[in-house]
Amino acid sequence: MIHNHTDYKWTDLLDIIPYLLLTFAMMAGTVFFGGLLGLLLARAKIKRGRISRALAEVYIYVTRCIPSIVMLFIVYYGLPELLLTFGIDINHVGKALFVITTFSILFAATMCEVFRSAYLSIDSGQTEAALSVGLSGWQAFCRIVLPQCTIVALPNFANMLVNLMKEGALAYTIGLIDVMGEGQLLIGRNQGSYVLEIYLALTIIYWLMTLVIEGVFKKLENRLSRGRKALTSV
Repeated sequence: MIHNHTDYKWTDLLDIIPYLLLTFAMMAGTVFFGGLLGLLLARAKIKRGRISRALAEVYIYVTRCIPSIVMLFIVYYGLPELLLTFGIDINHVGKALFVITTFSILFAATMCEVFRSAYLSIDSGQTEAALSVGLSGWQAFCRIVLPQCTIVALPNFANMLVNLMKEGALAYTIGLIDVMGEGQLLIGRNQGSYVLEIYLALTIIYWLMTLVIEGVFKKLENRLSRGRKALTSV
């Protein structure tokens, strides 16, 4: 049967919108846990300890060589089996846990390099000057180094967040119903019809989310840059 594309109920696409919350929630979880792990990896690479640096480099090299979908299946099928050996059963845990775990592992490797390059871009003389006026090492980092590192890291972080959003679409392959998953369900409910319309709608949704992310980070970068210029001009 040939379907007329003009008779498609575009209001059905509104069913996808509520799943944006799940998509953003998974992104937030990944950024939080992946960012923490990336920070630890960056610290390991910056410090002089050979063992910690070597472990961090091996971690980054291995994770970069594994495609996202392969890592997702390894975590989804392998993590429950691994934890069962310790008497922990997570077979009934929500699929979002496996998605966040997977992308946190991958996200951390890239965040490590973002953190490290941002930190190394700041002149070490600024830290030495802060220490010379009586600030502790932690105070010097929080007040002097961290704000500047944030400005340097923001553009790369925004790009990573957009890539994370797109990679997160793979979550539907393990049965998680997010934006992409609901789109697939719509195709199924329409018995394979109106595929083009649904994928075009998904394209627009992801495009709009990209614009929102880039716009927010652009404004944040401009605001922080003005604050930095104001401080340096005093």
